[in-house]
Amino acid sequence: MSPIKLNNSAVIGSELALSWSDGLESYLNFETLRRACPCAACQGEPDVTGKVFMPNLTYREQSFQYLRHQLLGGYAIQIFWADGHSSGIYSYELLRSLGSPA
Repeated sequence: MSPIKLNNSAVIGSELALSWSDGLESYLNFETLRRACPCAACQGEPDVTGKVFMPNLTYREQSFQYLRHQLLGGYAIQIFWADGHSSGIYSYELLRSLGSPA
């Protein structure tokens, strides 16, 4: 499963719109995307015993302001946020799950 219009993804208000190869369209809210950032600084990382250290995050208004994204290979995108954060690599699987109904 891959987005077919990722290079031309549309920003609509506070959402990123993606069209997928199976015809589904996803509308991903910027705040949802930022809070789901998969990087270790946002989601934590395990220590040598396997215990996950969870960071204490503080968001600002700029934290949810999307600037742009870039493609990473054929599997993910990297999103750049107005507060300078850009270390999250959003796999297509993650993007698809965030845009799917619960």
